[in-house]
Amino acid sequence: MKLSTRTEEGVELGALLWEFGPGWRMISSAMLGGGIGPREWILNAQVVAGYSRMDPVEHLAELGPGGDGVGMMTAASVDRNVHAEDGGVEAVATVGLRVPTWAAAPEGAADPELAPMLGAPPVGTINIVAVVPVAMTDAALVNAVMTMTEAKTQALLEAGFPCTGTASDALCLAVPDTGPQELFGGPRSPWGARLARAVHTSVRRGAEAWRPWDGK
Repeated sequence: MKLSTRTEEGVELGALLWEFGPGWRMISSAMLGGGIGPREWILNAQVVAGYSRMDPVEHLAELGPGGDGVGMMTAASVDRNVHAEDGGVEAVATVGLRVPTWAAAPEGAADPELAPMLGAPPVGTINIVAVVPVAMTDAALVNAVMTMTEAKTQALLEAGFPCTGTASDALCLAVPDTGPQELFGGPRSPWGARLARAVHTSVRRGAEAWRPWDGK
């Protein structure tokens, strides 16, 4: 994982880049490279508050190293990323919680994260990148995404945030594309349990360390 910085709209912004190279398969909810398939890198790019570009996929592609990869955005400070490891599974979370949100909200409920006021602090987003060192079937990958989401929510509740996350959370899970495939990725499967613990630890530590935007 590499941390770099760039300047956009007069603001210094960070980005985290994982360069895996060939031989990896990923599942992601990201705008760039989302879904399931072979990918060679993951980018978690910080953007300005009130991001308004209409070409986010192209923007992420410009920021990436080229080729097939996964690109996610956040207004949270990526230099505050939190890493956790459990039994060979690694997880890194960037946590922003300005607007914690319940997944099931009443229809038509206003969400300040989706309509920020002028001069408001950056949108809170929780982005998670995880690596499991064994191949998985498509079904196991989907199951693992459920496990990551459940572990994230458990961590937030334990950290004192009454929410399931924010409205713009994203994740990416990387696994090798060769070798015996695991059939299960749930929290009681061997690798799913390790994944759950790693994600839980990274998100909880990030949530406990999170503080509102300070204008810097």
